[in-house]
Amino acid sequence: MADITETAVTPPGKQPEQQVEDATGQQPRSVRVVLAALLVAMMLAMLDNMIVGTAMPTIVGELGGLEHLSWVVTAYTLATAASTPIWGKLGDMYGRKGVFMTSIVLFLIGSALSGMAQDMGQLIGFRAIQGLGAGGLMVGVMAIIGDLIPPRERGKYQGMIAGVMALAMIAGPLVGGTITDHWGWRWSFYINLPLGVVALIAISAVLHLPKKRVEGRIDYLGAGLLTVGITSIVLVTTWGGSEYAWGSARIMELIGIGVAALVGFLFVQTRAAAPIVPLHIFRSLNFTLMSIIGFITGFVMFGAVLFLPLYQQSVQGASATNSGLLLLPMLGAMLVVSMVAGRVTTNSGKYKVFPVVGSILMTVGLFLLAQMDTDTTRLTSGLYMAVLGAGMGCLMQITMLVAQNSVEMKDIGVASSSTTLFRTLGSSFGVAIMGALFNHRVQDVMAERAGALGSKMTEQSAQLDAASLAKLPTAAREAYQHAVSAGTHSAFQLGAIVAIVAMVASVFVKEVPLKGAGPGKPADAVVGDASGL
Repeated sequence: MADITETAVTPPGKQPEQQVEDATGQQPRSVRVVLAALLVAMMLAMLDNMIVGTAMPTIVGELGGLEHLSWVVTAYTLATAASTPIWGKLGDMYGRKGVFMTSIVLFLIGSALSGMAQDMGQLIGFRAIQGLGAGGLMVGVMAIIGDLIPPRERGKYQGMIAGVMALAMIAGPLVGGTITDHWGWRWSFYINLPLGVVALIAISAVLHLPKKRVEGRIDYLGAGLLTVGITSIVLVTTWGGSEYAWGSARIMELIGIGVAALVGFLFVQTRAAAPIVPLHIFRSLNFTLMSIIGFITGFVMFGAVLFLPLYQQSVQGASATNSGLLLLPMLGAMLVVSMVAGRVTTNSGKYKVFPVVGSILMTVGLFLLAQMDTDTTRLTSGLYMAVLGAGMGCLMQITMLVAQNSVEMKDIGVASSSTTLFRTLGSSFGVAIMGALFNHRVQDVMAERAGALGSKMTEQSAQLDAASLAKLPTAAREAYQHAVSAGTHSAFQLGAIVAIVAMVASVFVKEVPLKGAGPGKPADAVVGDASGL
């Protein structure tokens, strides 16, 4: 195997102590500028899909290609998931700053090309380019924060990250609708350009990290096998039950390819000189547990984001225009609790309580949401959502914090990318499995309550839009409302059962001291962090 060495080079004129001052906040202005730029970059990645989703009907109306509509989202998701571990490894090998700026440039190129697309095929291809860049944005933000700020101090910034996520989910549909209505759908992509350029300039000017050189070749075989494996998994969860039956030959082929690729990947990682995902990081019990909890959090969160607006629109009569605002009780609770959790972690250095309490609240919240029926008021459903949001607020960023604290600095990039990947895969499985259960239940109840008419109404899709719902006869509309209520019950009941696994996992989390000092104490790990960049 090739010999790998790392060399950290301190920039001329800057002593290591300066790094400590930056990292501990003694020069907060420069740190704040860097963090603002990082959060803008994260916002780009998270906001994009939600803005584009709102613009899709207009895009299809102009470009045509309705049969390829799902690929506009799938291409982006596939590219993001497949590239996430590779970006993390590249940052560990060649330095975080340059790799992160490259991902921003790639994302902006994809955005510009998507805005200029002339047909659906071009748009799908350009969205894949955009997704490749997006994979580096999320990992880069997490890894750079992990490099700049020791874990003990990092808790203060958890609320910012959670706030960006909540803002993206709430504002995405509203911003997308406004841009599409007033500027045209192409600006759904062009809007990324000025924000991305601002982030690039700020990072280039203010972020100063020691240069890093790693001698050794990239594990191309491992990267290829991992890409095939992830692609197969995402396609199975995307196509299963919709494009193809779960037991169809195509789905079975994809499962076989995915399993073979991932087994081959694990074999290659044990022998590669510079593995894409060093398997030794999973020897840390906390890291493995955080990967499991992150997977389940993604499973639950994106299932809730999918089904709650559908329930409120179909059963409670809410307007689809403000679909993002319907999630405000959940996202608001997530934001507030995440800020409190981050502050408490910083002040006390203790964190085990948050995975435990968070997983309990998440399970209880899902169980409560599973009790909703056609008579549930918006106030009641809002309270249930707040319980779920509080649980996720305890978990969303603490999982990343503990995962990063569980590995050496040289592996912080792959630790960040692996945690992000598990959450992404969890969301894919959550949407697919909860969606399949929801659709099956809706179709069964419609057949029971509305007979042949009910079966015909939902044979193409179990999700009717507001216009279609308004045209239904009263009896058929009431039958559909009962069906959606039953489908929601089944989906959230499954989510509650899955969340129990997170409860069990959280019990085994060990309270390993966070690296770095609390307020007023010497920064014992910051110099090491700086030199490992």
